[in-house]
Amino acid sequence: MHPLARYGWDADVADAFAPYDDQGLVPARVVRVDRGRCDAVTAEGAVRADTAPVATGDPTRTICTGDWAALAPAPASGPAEVRALLPRRTAFLRSTATNRSEGQVLAANVDHALIAVSLAVELDLSRIERFTALAWTSGALPLVVLTKSDLVEDPATLAQLTADVEQSAPGVTVLSVSAATGDGLDVLAAVVAGGTCVLLGQSGAGKSTLANALLGEEVQDVRATRDSDGKGRHTTTTRDLLPLPESRGGGVLIDTPGLRGVGLWDAHEGVGRAFAEIEALAEECRFHDCRHESEPDCAVLGAVEDGALPHRRLESYRKLLRENTRLAARTDARLRAEQKQRFKQMSALGRHMAERKRGVQRKP
Repeated sequence: MHPLARYGWDADVADAFAPYDDQGLVPARVVRVDRGRCDAVTAEGAVRADTAPVATGDPTRTICTGDWAALAPAPASGPAEVRALLPRRTAFLRSTATNRSEGQVLAANVDHALIAVSLAVELDLSRIERFTALAWTSGALPLVVLTKSDLVEDPATLAQLTADVEQSAPGVTVLSVSAATGDGLDVLAAVVAGGTCVLLGQSGAGKSTLANALLGEEVQDVRATRDSDGKGRHTTTTRDLLPLPESRGGGVLIDTPGLRGVGLWDAHEGVGRAFAEIEALAEECRFHDCRHESEPDCAVLGAVEDGALPHRRLESYRKLLRENTRLAARTDARLRAEQKQRFKQMSALGRHMAERKRGVQRKP
């Protein structure tokens, strides 16, 4: 067995790394990134590496936790160097909370996106839909984990809450778990065994407690949530890749800080999968470009009137599509501006070189 097998090394990764093997580089998986450096695990153990050689200026291509990389062997003193990143199988992206229309990669090469939702507070179904859309977009398989199930004493209530989430996340497995009692943990561990999962959610959702339960030890710091609103402080400050116990099937877990803002990034397909029932109904509309607002013979509006489709779902669908469209327009505008600026720079350089060739001197 390959020494990196427990970290996700398989035949596909081996094939992708083959060209770098011929160059004498070393395969590694990134377990943490911090200020131009990263911690990575190799067949020989953990190393510290400089990420500058693979810096591209594109935030969506910035090295991140979960990446597979090719390292130059570490020198006698100082860090190793990341010489190349292997192609990502999946990537969890969100838009940054700035006006620059940039994407941010949160985790790479993920099989399952665990969306942690606390049952200690009122369910925010719209936020679950947003996380689910981003997870589908990433290429990973979303899985909603309802944490702190021990706080819901009535089984009927728990069943209803689970049903509400299932309706808001069609095609997604929904599991209720309690790190305090252990209920549901074996099922969750079995689902994610052997692969890479990323743990996502707001602060106070119980991510760190859940991570410790899955890891079988107190690895992540845990703080109590506020009684006033059920929210918690950021106990996880970096994105860390942690190996899961071999006794539970192995695999790795990427824990992430609590996410306050979760903006969409190129998520049209993901929104469609998150609202699969609306997309299916749209196929039955009279007009193929129906906007589901006031058009005649609209199957979506008909389902809302019949009570088969909650009006809240349609409103959430519209909101996410509008947001994704606005972001795409802003991104295209930024790219056009950057291309125009580069064209001006190249034109100026061309004129300068032509003047030098002709011996023309500019006046000071």
